[in-house]
Amino acid sequence: MSEQHSVPEVFTEKADGGRFPLLAPAALDDEQLALYTTIAGPPRAGGPFLVVDDDGHLAGPFNALLYAPQIGQAVQALGAALRFGGKLPSRTRELVICAVATERCSAYEWYAHSRVARTVGITEAELESLRGGFVPDGLPADERSALTFTAALLNGRSVAVEDHADALAHHGHSGVTELAILVGYYRALSGLLAAGDVNAPAVNAPAAPTSHPQSHLTTTTKGEHQ
Repeated sequence: MSEQHSVPEVFTEKADGGRFPLLAPAALDDEQLALYTTIAGPPRAGGPFLVVDDDGHLAGPFNALLYAPQIGQAVQALGAALRFGGKLPSRTRELVICAVATERCSAYEWYAHSRVARTVGITEAELESLRGGFVPDGLPADERSALTFTAALLNGRSVAVEDHADALAHHGHSGVTELAILVGYYRALSGLLAAGDVNAPAVNAPAAPTSHPQSHLTTTTKGEHQ
C-alpha cells in the first residue's frame, strides 16, 4: 500500500480596496508609480503584514494614497520616519498605534500593528487588553505614561497638566512631540481607511482538488471599549 502525503494548504492574503478601486502597477502614471515603488520597497517590504499582494495591489491605506500621489509621498515619508526613524522604543510605539487602532475601530491598522507588536515583544494578554480599550496590567511607568498621554489626545480636546508632566518626565520634549505626531498620523490613516471602507486583507484558502471552493475569510478584528 503506497504511503500518502498530505499537501499543505497555501493561504494567500488579498488586498481590500474598499471604495478605492485597487490599482495595478500597469495602470499607474509616473507620479503614482514612484509612490508605489517607494511603498512596496524597503523598509516596509518583508514585514509582518501585507503591503503588496500577489496581484501587485497595495493593501490598506497605501492603495488609497495612490489616488493623490503628491500627498501620498508626504504621508508615506512621515509614516516611515515614525516607524523606522523615531526615537521612541519599539514597544512604546506599537502599544500607542494599537491603542489608536482600537479607539478608531480600524480593522486594517489593528491587523497590521498587532502583528508588528508581537515582533517587538508585546504579549497576547497585552494585546487583548488594548483591544478592550484598557491599559495592560504590569506595564513599566514609561509605557503607561505614553498610553495615558495617548488616551488624553484621543478622548479630549486638551492634555491635563499631570498627564503631560508624566509623559515629559519619561520621554522628554522630543518624545512628547513624537507621541503626539504618532497619534495624529495613525488617526489620519484610520480616517482615510474609514472614508474608503477599507478592510484588512482577505485570506483566501485555495480549494483542495476534490472539494468545493473555500470561502473567503476576512479579518475584521476591531477593538471595542468596555
